[in-house]
This record gives sequence, C-alpha cells and structure tokens, in this order.
Amino acid sequence: MLAATGALFASPIEAETPPALPVPHYGAVVSLPDAANQPDPAIDYRVVFDISAAATDSSAPHPSLGKVARFLNLLATKSVRPPGGNIVAVIHGPATSAIVAHTAYRSRFAMDNPNLALIAELEAAGAQIHVCGQALHAQKIAASDVAPTVTIDLAALTTVATLQLRGFALIAD
Repeated sequence: MLAATGALFASPIEAETPPALPVPHYGAVVSLPDAANQPDPAIDYRVVFDISAAATDSSAPHPSLGKVARFLNLLATKSVRPPGGNIVAVIHGPATSAIVAHTAYRSRFAMDNPNLALIAELEAAGAQIHVCGQALHAQKIAASDVAPTVTIDLAALTTVATLQLRGFALIAD
C-alpha cells in the first residue's frame, strides 16, 4: 500500500498554461484541467471580499488583494469573466491603509503604496474596491488621502451585509 501511495506523489500534477489573465501581474495560477470544482461558465459569479487583516509587509501588495486577483485569474482559466461590479473588495480595519494614495502612504511607511498598481489591474478587470468610512475615521485617514478610484462607503458592516443580501458570496480574509 505504501508503494502505491508513494507512486501517486512521484509524478507532478499536470498543468496547462492558463489563457490570458485579467490580472496579469498578480494572482498567479496554473490551469489544472482535470481538477474537481472548476469555474462554471453558467454561474453568475457575484463575490464580496471582506478584507480587514493587516498586511505583514508594507512594502508588498496586501495578500488579500492578491487573493482577489487570484480569484479572477482562476475564473479565467475556464473563460469565466464576471461583469463589472460583480467582484467587490471591501477594505476596513487594519487593512485600511492599503488604499491610500502614494503621498499618504509615504507619510506612514516612507515609500510609495505597492497596492495601487494591483488595485488598478483589479479595477481594469471589473472589480470594485471599497473602503470603510468608519475605518478611515478611526485610523485618521482623510477622504482626500484615499486613492481616487476607491469608493468610500459608510461602513464595511453595511456594505458587506447589503451585498450578501443581494446574493453576493462572501470570502473573508
């Protein structure tokens, strides 16, 4: 029995190069055509990502924003492209600083914001990025410091609840 089990792991998983990815510089994936639970082109993917954990490295893109990129890229392996607005990332809590413009980020971390290029690619792929207005207030971040394409909501609590009640699936970090 052990020899058979070892043989299962002796050969690598067969992977294909995925088609053109909607978020080309982030969220790397491999296409695994024989894996279970593939993206289904018949499903209208509507997903809200609840992002509140602090990034551990202020010089790299936030890992949870990278997860949004990976999700979009995984869907694309089966040519699934959700319409604009069907993928929403809601940033709050300790993650809030991820959405500030370069000037505000520099004042906090002495470097440009590494999240802005990823946010631009996510938005180009149809995702929306929202930030909690209550978190901005709590973290003393002015609305004028928020990156211009990010939507300021009243609260992450109400945004996430509203989207779930409208049929969005929740993915939390």
